Amino acid sequence: MLSGHHLIAGGWTPGADSFTSEPAHGPSHDFAVGSADLVDRACRQAEEAFSSFGYSSREARAGFLNRIADEIDARGDAITEIGCQETGLPEARLIGERGRTTGQLRLFAEHILDGAYLDRRHDAALPERTPLPRPELYMMQRPVGPVAVFGASNFPLAFSTAGGDTAAALAAGCPVVVKGHSAHPGTGELVAQAIDAARRGLDLHPGVFSLIQGGDRAVGAALVQHPAIQAVGFTGSLAGGRALFDLCASRPDPIPFFGELGSVNPMFLLPGALATRAPEIGAGWAASLTMGAGQFCTNPGIAVIAKGANGDTFMHAAQTALEQVGAQTMLTHGIAFAYRAGRDRVRSQTGVQEILTSTCDLREATPYLFRTTAKAWLANEVLSEEVFGPLGIVVEADSQDEMLAIARALKGQLTCTLHLEPGDHVAAKGLMPILERKAGRVLANGFPTGVEVSDTMVHGGPYPASTNFGATSVGTLSIRRFLRPVCYQNLPAALLPEDLFPNMDSPE
Repeated sequence: MLSGHHLIAGGWTPGADSFTSEPAHGPSHDFAVGSADLVDRACRQAEEAFSSFGYSSREARAGFLNRIADEIDARGDAITEIGCQETGLPEARLIGERGRTTGQLRLFAEHILDGAYLDRRHDAALPERTPLPRPELYMMQRPVGPVAVFGASNFPLAFSTAGGDTAAALAAGCPVVVKGHSAHPGTGELVAQAIDAARRGLDLHPGVFSLIQGGDRAVGAALVQHPAIQAVGFTGSLAGGRALFDLCASRPDPIPFFGELGSVNPMFLLPGALATRAPEIGAGWAASLTMGAGQFCTNPGIAVIAKGANGDTFMHAAQTALEQVGAQTMLTHGIAFAYRAGRDRVRSQTGVQEILTSTCDLREATPYLFRTTAKAWLANEVLSEEVFGPLGIVVEADSQDEMLAIARALKGQLTCTLHLEPGDHVAAKGLMPILERKAGRVLANGFPTGVEVSDTMVHGGPYPASTNFGATSVGTLSIRRFLRPVCYQNLPAALLPEDLFPNMDSPE
């Protein structure tokens, strides 16, 4: 079922070189390596496809999204099998992630049919207005053009080939060129087969979607710098994302880079919550921290607590729960190596006490738990850096003022969490103006792992959580990243986009 080739504008294309996949278990496969020439071919075809797809009806695009979901479901067993082999993730996780992927495709299809996302506006002409008349003005959102999407290592389906960025771009009317992630190339190819089958079934331009496998950073650089590409969606490391962001900004025509780069997702446990629910919160934190070997961008890596006996109870509960978690397979050897390096970086810092010690090597991860003071954390920026994996740091604050100081010192986050009881509301109100400036999502009495795909979700935040704090990579609002407003002044009705008028009065 696997060709090992790239999908370039409807054709399965070999490459001059190849690489061999490194699955957690099962057989390995050879895949073609990307190149700047393949990038150029895919991008040129995407630009050509935009002349039709960018001006297609919402009904046609919704049909395409639904058809892709159907084709993915038709290949569900094969996608799950190779996804488990390549990533080491359990079958239930892959099945659930596939459901999320097809679910967001269908949600976006329904959302664009409504048309409200276009933000259509009309100012009627006022020819008699003095001292100057007002012209007839219409405004609506229009697709920006071809979009580059980089597959994520930790979500082989929901944030990769047909994931949120691709779904949002296609919903907006933008052709997509995906650079697949080498951690799961077989999964990416099967999903690309589903997208291509949907495209062929609807007789769409072949340039509407391409997948380029593998390749070094030069291939990614060629993609974001290609003149046909008008926006980029990325989920990955801070270093890799920042490098691509800088390339986008340094183009002769700079383009937006929507990168999700890193977050420690701090939790603030207020005194009332600690007094009444410390064991429950500690056990819940351990479960969230180790879910999927801690390989979630919303993994809550830091817990800020009030120093005292209740805080000790919380830490003991978390330690006890973490001790029951065995070694888990990480997505790649590189991620496992980086996790151990992060562990060593934390344990070597002054003022840090190791509460739970474990041993992991090769591609496995085991949990670690550390403890430090607010003063030590505030004095050492290293302790605020993300460690991608099941590692937690408890920061003990001597006072509410120290909690506020920690909140103010935070870098941008995807999430911030408050654990509180009614008696904590005064303290929480002091934190809220700070936390809502630091994060895209603020939640109470829960854990941030698990991101609902909906109209209201915001999955983004100030840098370095993401490179554009005004955007989200999850939920229907993500479509807006790949649109731009256009105003039409005194244009004849025959030249105006048809989408302007379904819920507005058409000019005569």
